[in-house]
Parts: sequence; structure tokens; C-alpha cells
Amino acid sequence: QVQLVESGGGLVQAGGSLRLSCSASGSIFSFSAMGWYRQAPGKQRELVADMTRGGSTNYADSVKGRFTISRDGAKNTAYLQMNSLKREDTGVYYCKANVWSNEYWGQGTQVTVSS
Repeated sequence: QVQLVESGGGLVQAGGSLRLSCSASGSIFSFSAMGWYRQAPGKQRELVADMTRGGSTNYADSVKGRFTISRDGAKNTAYLQMNSLKREDTGVYYCKANVWSNEYWGQGTQVTVSS
């Protein structure tokens, strides 16, 4: 069983930055992939960014050039650096880990971008 705990969300003005953290209960290098997803009110959950065990990254077109996913194996933590935030980035951000055929999700952290 993998436990994921997100933190770092909050209220920020448009154009500002936030860094989200996802702390895992096990070694993140045992995960085949880790990713960040978000869900805006009334919308489906969508992929924001993910990273494979080998370090390959993938970003949603809407966040390319503004968001960066990274990890720290020593801390078993993944990060999402979010810059130049826009109102449409508002939502609950979730961390996900893939372990073999299983998926594990965190509880989510709220990000609200005001104009």
C-alpha cells in the first residue's frame, strides 16, 4: 500500500507561483510513474504532468512552459512548480503513483488563482 500526501496549495494571484509537494510512503523509484492531475469544478480530472521512473516527462499543452515536474528520491517526494499561474489553473491537484498495475492517489490540495 502506497500513501501519498500533497501539500503546497493555496490562494495566489494570477501571474504568481506555487510549488506543490507529494510525499510518498515508499521509495518513489519503485514507482513506474508519478504524476499530477487536477480537477476543476464541474470538470473531469485531467493530467497536468507526469514523470516515468526513467525521468521522462509529459505535460498538458495548457501548462507547457509554465509548470515543471520534478522529484527528490532522498525525500521520496515529487514536486510541481507552477509559474505564471492563470485563473484556469484553479482546481484540486492530485498526485498519483503507478506501482505495477496499481494506481494510488493522494487526497488532493486546492489551488485557487484569483484575478
